[in-house]
Amino acid sequence: MLEWRRRREPSLPMLVLSPLIAIGLTMLTGMIVFTAIGYDGFHAVESIFLTPFLEPQRWADIGVKGAPLVMIALGLAIGFRANVWNIGAEGQYVMGAIAGTGVALLTYDMTGWWILPAMVLAGILGGMAWAAIPALLRVKLQVSEILTSLMLTYVAVQFLYFLVRGPWKDPGGFNFPQTRMFTADQTLPTVIEGSLVHLGIPVALLLAVVAWLLMEKTTAGYAVKVVGLAPAAARHGGFSAARTTWATMLLSGGLAGLAGLFEAAGPFGRR
Repeated sequence: MLEWRRRREPSLPMLVLSPLIAIGLTMLTGMIVFTAIGYDGFHAVESIFLTPFLEPQRWADIGVKGAPLVMIALGLAIGFRANVWNIGAEGQYVMGAIAGTGVALLTYDMTGWWILPAMVLAGILGGMAWAAIPALLRVKLQVSEILTSLMLTYVAVQFLYFLVRGPWKDPGGFNFPQTRMFTADQTLPTVIEGSLVHLGIPVALLLAVVAWLLMEKTTAGYAVKVVGLAPAAARHGGFSAARTTWATMLLSGGLAGLAGLFEAAGPFGRR
């Protein structure tokens, strides 16, 4: 008689195959949906999933679009290890872009190497400040961060709409809802001449290495995993769930805010 038993250790083949299976099922579902609404499902999925990787001239676009997603994913993944579910990274991303853009507009008539670092710092702090709201509500009032962080995303987006359609609208922008173009001192330098590959891409890769070292080689990373897997054991070991919630929420918010600033100061050059 067959009996199902849970593995003590994850299956290595499934660890490798599960992302590929997920991608394959996503592509299959996309084909079915596109075909059902009257389009060429295979061609649509090919254009979305395969063509960017098969055409070398599009690899720079993948890096530019992927770098902010990598930074956001790193912060969220660390939080998820502690069972802290920050669903509002988009709002923190928007607020980071807003904060960095605010510095850019304030320094619009200035020059200096310090402007871009100031924008980066503002972007990180903007994302952290937005993430601090659901962190405070969870720690002090036990309010689910899933709901509060998600709802705050809509507030951030509406705040952005207010700014670009009102006080921050470019006076020479033909009434489009956008800010002025950033100056040379306010944009990320390119690392490959003549391409869109900017400094944010290697920074995202470096942050991925730092995140791995944090989680696998430090006491702080161990504390995050213990709080997520065994809260009672974490309390017995002196690891505070409240401090972990604060740390992971602020970290994920800061990385999302940095991603927003890099998106504004990178390919767009404005918000």
